[in-house]
Amino acid sequence: MKKLVFMALAIFATLTACNNQQANTATNERIDSLQAIIAERDTEINGMMENFNDIQEGFQAINAAQNRVTVAKLGERSNRTQVIKENIKLISETMQKNRERIKELQAQLSKSSFKGTALQRTIDNLQAQLEEKNKELESLRAELAQKNIHIAQLDSTITDLNTNVSNLTTESQQKSETISQQDKELHTGYVLFGTKQELKQKRIWVDGKILRNTFNRSYFERIDIRERQEFNLASNYAKLLTTHPAGSYTLTRDANKQYTLRITNPDEFWSTSKFLVIRTKN
Repeated sequence: MKKLVFMALAIFATLTACNNQQANTATNERIDSLQAIIAERDTEINGMMENFNDIQEGFQAINAAQNRVTVAKLGERSNRTQVIKENIKLISETMQKNRERIKELQAQLSKSSFKGTALQRTIDNLQAQLEEKNKELESLRAELAQKNIHIAQLDSTITDLNTNVSNLTTESQQKSETISQQDKELHTGYVLFGTKQELKQKRIWVDGKILRNTFNRSYFERIDIRERQEFNLASNYAKLLTTHPAGSYTLTRDANKQYTLRITNPDEFWSTSKFLVIRTKN
């Protein structure tokens, strides 16, 4: 009898150890996967922050050069014209570098897994600063021309900067519109309620299968899944024909036995399908 007890305990211990080992392996794999995602995000963030810091340093250099020009204009030094020319050249070159860095930062954001609007607003602000500096440079050029302080090739530099800034502004607006459209599509759901006969007539239900063939999306109501979580089905019968996690919604009846669908976990509910088809009865 004791031998049987010992054998049973030994088998139980072995099975427990195996289960623990399998659980540990699965946990380690999830941890490795998360660490890889975090490392990728860190690389993206570091790359964008490096560019952002370079742009900020560029604006600081432009401000410093503008101050030197202001001091030189008011001074009586014999070399003030040379000082002004050198700093105007520095401003022009730094603005060109900042323009290229902002364009690169925009490209990094487009390729990044981050699709939020905060970073895009930051880039738009940098673009606005660049445009403001360009206006200041044009104003300075006009002022220097009145004082007969001419700088070789400055006119062509200003013209090129105007073209580049205009192109960059257009590109930035297009990127903003693209991100906004992507965000809208990402959070768009398609909803359709109907009887079995209605769904068959619309070719949504074909040979006992849902959404298997080419179907017309115009039959569906487009919704923002972040805002719409409750659907009054106006039917005493309701059955979800599309697949959604069971714990992410509830189907409840009111006093008139009419069903209402409530989505309790939108992210989980819409993770399997952006289409919601419910069979009802009149």
